[in-house]
Amino acid sequence: MQLRLISWFFITLNFMEYIGSQHASRVRRQGRMHPNVSQGCQGGCATCSDYNGCLSCKPRLFFVLERIGMKQIGVCLSSCPSGYYGTRYPDINKCAKCKADCDTCFTRNFCTKCKSGFYLYSGKCLEKCPDGLEGNNHTMECTSIVHCEASEWSPWSPCTKKGKTCGFKRGNEVRVREIVQHPSAKGNPCPATSESRKCIVQRKRCQKEGKGKKNREEKRKKSSKEESKETKQENKGRAARRQNREQRENKNKTQPKKRKAPNKESNMAPIDTAR
Repeated sequence: MQLRLISWFFITLNFMEYIGSQHASRVRRQGRMHPNVSQGCQGGCATCSDYNGCLSCKPRLFFVLERIGMKQIGVCLSSCPSGYYGTRYPDINKCAKCKADCDTCFTRNFCTKCKSGFYLYSGKCLEKCPDGLEGNNHTMECTSIVHCEASEWSPWSPCTKKGKTCGFKRGNEVRVREIVQHPSAKGNPCPATSESRKCIVQRKRCQKEGKGKKNREEKRKKSSKEESKETKQENKGRAARRQNREQRENKNKTQPKKRKAPNKESNMAPIDTAR
């Protein structure tokens, strides 16, 4: 009787273990084939979920989590978005986030573009550039300080006074130079580009403006008179030649034409050569 009870006990125990193992395998199969996991994914996803989006990506694509309110959705992209950098692993390619002050980065410790208010220097974002450098507000980078550079002085100009070069003894002469390199914000400022000094010359009289005008007018009148005189002489000579030609033509018209004398040889009788 006791042996029979012991055998029934072992049979019941084995049957319960068998049922537990079947239930565990059914649970594992249901976990692998979860109803939320979809096999027909789009947008570069290899596997995806209706609730969480992409779970894995196709080869060469990067997996990144995008936050929508309190929810995160997985997406697969060909390149990481701004503020992220890509890392490739044998099983998955992921997009990791850059530092808070970095807009774009190559790795987490090497930034390529900083956010507003920071200057880029050697892959780092700084609020203030190191000594010897200055922040370029156009490129938002720390650059070298540029000082102003000027060309050599030009030769001194002629001595003048009130824009004239005559009628004085003491005047001023000037020389100039050009700016070759403009300075940066912290660079040395540019020097003066013009310079003047006193000068002494031998006084000479200035020609009066009225007298000069009068002389020019006289010369112009004289030249016009000479031109008119030459024109008159040419016209007079042309008229004389035309008159002589007309006189010769009239004379030829009034004279009668001379008749030609008859040829004596043509009136003589022909000589008989038969005799």
